[in-house]
Formats: sequence, structure tokens, C-alpha cells
Amino acid sequence: MVISTLLDVLGLFGLAIILIILSAALAPFETMGWWAGWFGDKIYDEPIPSDGLLRKVDTDSNCYILFLSGVGRTSTLTLSFREKSFLERMARRLPNAVVIDDVFPYSVNNLSLTKQPYFARFWQKALKWKMRGPRFAGNLINMRNIFQVLISADKRYGPMYNQGIAEVLLNGLNRYDFDPNGNTPIFLVASSGAAQIAVGASHYLKGWVNVPLYIVSVGGVFGSEPGLLTADHTFHFYGERDTAVRWSFLDAGRWPFNSGSFWNQARRQGRITTVNLGDFCHTGRGSYLDFKGKLSDGRSPVDVTADTVSEVIQQAVKTSPPAYST
Repeated sequence: MVISTLLDVLGLFGLAIILIILSAALAPFETMGWWAGWFGDKIYDEPIPSDGLLRKVDTDSNCYILFLSGVGRTSTLTLSFREKSFLERMARRLPNAVVIDDVFPYSVNNLSLTKQPYFARFWQKALKWKMRGPRFAGNLINMRNIFQVLISADKRYGPMYNQGIAEVLLNGLNRYDFDPNGNTPIFLVASSGAAQIAVGASHYLKGWVNVPLYIVSVGGVFGSEPGLLTADHTFHFYGERDTAVRWSFLDAGRWPFNSGSFWNQARRQGRITTVNLGDFCHTGRGSYLDFKGKLSDGRSPVDVTADTVSEVIQQAVKTSPPAYST
């Protein structure tokens, strides 16, 4: 009995290792296939009904907020409860903002995992498993998307991937009456690994629009990218207990002595503002988007995050180019 159980555990462990190796090997092919034109130029959109708060466009709109969610997302329709609560609070605090959440930053053509041409059934099952509770299924989704984050940071494949995502972001803006030659600023609000994708894509997106472009990282993990110099400003919010944020320093461009890196050049030019949100961790209870916990002032962590981020966006809208210091 014990031997049988041990063999089952070892079998599952072996399967997990095989899946990780397979995912790592296949990660660049989606990007290279898109670049080669195998999948065409179509950017996929899924119709999302308005909830009365997000994606409102009118004559009083003063900024566009594109939300790039963390690595647990499978499609444009699968925001977590925490992410929804954060965006709803942002929409209330910024009534003149167009808040867009229907972009999927882990696909160069905005195609959901559950609609992929070859692995759709597998990801559909993984999503069902995740919704029922097995943590392993959620980790499979996270792992797949983390590999896309690594592709974005890779010096070989990153330029291809980031250009594809920039097209996805521009398409998302255009669906909500965006004028690339107007004066309405764009804010790329990204959490976790999506911050790397936002920083990578901003370099290309900024070249296609003539409006101010800001990056807002909420517990983001990102490397030294040209987008840090081409974006008008980067705001990086972090928590004192967020160990994931420290993984950014695996990129040598984030090291202090690498004075010529994009990160250090941007810091010297005053293009980066870092904000300590307090005693927050990366995910779960006590994280930036926790809407159940209570702090000493009676607010939830997500209230603090939404309040601080909204205040920064309001100030940036009023003072463009930005008047911030590191």
C-alpha cells in the first residue's frame, strides 16, 4: 500500500516535471509563429457587457486605464474577485477614467488559453479544476503564463512578444474610441508578472501614440527594459512583505552598479517613482488586493491600494509631463 502510494506520488511528480519542461520548450513558438505570420494578423476580442463602472467612454473622459492582470488569468473574462474589487474601486475614485480590463497580456493576439488552437481542451479542463479547488491546476496556469513573462524579458524573443502585446493594447484602446493624436493619457496598470509585459510593450506602444503614457506597477516584477525610458513615467508600488518583487533584481539591469542600464538611466532622469504601500504581501490575505482584511484605520488593503494608485493617476492627469521625484 505504501509502495503503491509512493509510486503514484512519484508518477505525478514526474508528470509535473515533464509538463514544466514541455511548457518551457513550447513557450517561444507561439511568439515566433505569430511573428512568422502563421496565425495571421487577427487580434481576438471577446464581447464583455458593461457593468456600469468600467469601460465608460464619454466627452468627460480624461484618461485610459488598461489593466494587465497577474499570471493566474486564462482569458479576458476571468478576472479574480480581488482584481474585480480593485477595478471597481478605481472606477469609483476616477469617474472620468475609461477602465479597460478586457485584454489578455499572455497572448500576442489576445487569444484566450481556453480557445488556443491545439491546447484549448486542456486549458478548459485546467480552468474547471482550478475553479473546483485543486491548487495544482492553478499552478499549471500560472506556470504557463510565467513562461510568457520570461519570453517578454528575453533579449531574443522579447522584442517580438512585446511588439505583439503592444498591438493588443492599442487594439484594446481603439475599441473604446481612443484618439492616438489626442491628449488623453494612457495608464498601464499591471500587477505581478504583467508589469514586465507592460514595461516591455510600452516601448512600442509609445511609438504609435502621441499622448502621455504611464506605467503603474502594483507589486510588479519586471526587468530593465527600453520602455522605462520611452514611457513618460513609471510608478512602482510595493509591499514590505512582498518577496516576489525582489525577483526583479535577478535582472542585471536592475543592479545599482550597472549605471548604463535602462533602469538606472530612468532613475537618474527622475522617470521612476517607488511607493511603499506598507505591510503588504504579494497575494492572498494581506496582499494589495485583499478586500476582506481590515487595517488599523478600518480600511481594507485593496482600499489603500486603490486610494493611493488613484491619487497618483489624478495627479499625473493634472501635471503632464509628470512632476514627480524618486
